[in-house]
Amino acid sequence: MRTLAFDGRMGASGDMLLAALVAAGADPDVLAPVEEALDVRYELGTTEKNGIRATTVDVLLTDAEERPDSGDDEVDTDEHDHEGGHSHGHEHGDGHSHSHDHSHGDPTHGHEESHDHQRAEGHGPHRSYAEVVELVEEMGLPTDVERDALAVFERLGEAEASVHGTDLDDTHFHEVGADDAIADVVGTCLLLADLDVDRVVTTPLATGGGEVDIDHGVYPVPTPAVVEIAQQADWSLKGGPVEAELLTPTGAAILAHFAEGVDHLPPLTLDSSGYGAGGYTFPNHPNVLRALVGDGSGRLTRDEITVLETNLDDAPPEVLGGLQETLKAAGARDVSVIPATMKKSRPGHLVKVVVKPEDAERVARKLAEETGTLGIREHGAGHRWIASRAFETATLDVDGAAYDVTVKVASDAAADVYDYSAEYDDALAVALETGLSVREVMRRAEETVRSAS
Repeated sequence: MRTLAFDGRMGASGDMLLAALVAAGADPDVLAPVEEALDVRYELGTTEKNGIRATTVDVLLTDAEERPDSGDDEVDTDEHDHEGGHSHGHEHGDGHSHSHDHSHGDPTHGHEESHDHQRAEGHGPHRSYAEVVELVEEMGLPTDVERDALAVFERLGEAEASVHGTDLDDTHFHEVGADDAIADVVGTCLLLADLDVDRVVTTPLATGGGEVDIDHGVYPVPTPAVVEIAQQADWSLKGGPVEAELLTPTGAAILAHFAEGVDHLPPLTLDSSGYGAGGYTFPNHPNVLRALVGDGSGRLTRDEITVLETNLDDAPPEVLGGLQETLKAAGARDVSVIPATMKKSRPGHLVKVVVKPEDAERVARKLAEETGTLGIREHGAGHRWIASRAFETATLDVDGAAYDVTVKVASDAAADVYDYSAEYDDALAVALETGLSVREVMRRAEETVRSAS
């Protein structure tokens, strides 16, 4: 399985992601649709961060003069400069024309680099979520790229709406709605599509530390929008290693959409690698995002979980029977009800619920409401190993009539299939109509999909 792995020890931002992908082999020519839709151009360059040669990608204004912003008084929501501590002078660059060198300034103190070119950071209109969607849809992007870009902006919009108590459709982006932020998101989606990887992973993402100024005051790092996005992401956060903002809302939203979390870099037979530079230079920490591309091993996927359980000796059978539905609706991944012998030899049940750590409190509350239990235990199971799942439709011919049965296909991380399983409800419906046994319908459906693979 062709895998892209990010090393998140120095966080991520939009410009770092662009640069890391180009450095890892993505073709910058694919960025042309963004340059055609916005008054910006990408510029590629190189810099040196603590002895590491890294790529930079800046977004520059194509106009000779700076364009006016729409004005902060029109903005309802947002964090602050969307690239924060990772912003390096001008935010991006041109992969098509020329390059320049960013390696200057005192490397012994954390500082932000600056340049003479007119960068696009924060310029252009500050759009609402609906306006951003409309703009992206008008770019003429490939279908999968457009879908991914819109999903990233939806994550950003939902985070802003949650932080500020607004509806998604009423959310107005500040810096995230400006031209350079749109160039970050759409550009990253285009470069990822060009790399043509099957899987994207990231190690825990460093947030940095300290405080930053945002529109609504001084807030600690990570900022509120990053926290909201991280709650819905598969990867984890870690503080430090420096006092600066390392993970921006844009970077977090892109990785929340594309990447699954891993504790360590997975085994890879490397094809390419590269470093994308951030704006600050720190004394002992190269401010770069490393990207590695290669063939991954065929292991199962690691899924972070925790387990809730409670003992019940007085729950009605109807309640127990409904827990699969009610708890899964609240976020549970799996629910088991196991017969048990309680105190004084009374018959009872042990309810075990597999849940993502971020959903544990909500599911525990629902379990208490449904059963009336007075106590719920949580076991830090850590993780489970799960297969990749896909669903195929098998069309069966029975006495000249066609019947569809869904078949679940299980595979490992290298896309090696190891199981085919027909959906019981579909097979039962066909069996009742045709007179075949359920087992026979399932066998035929599984064989149909297996033969077509």
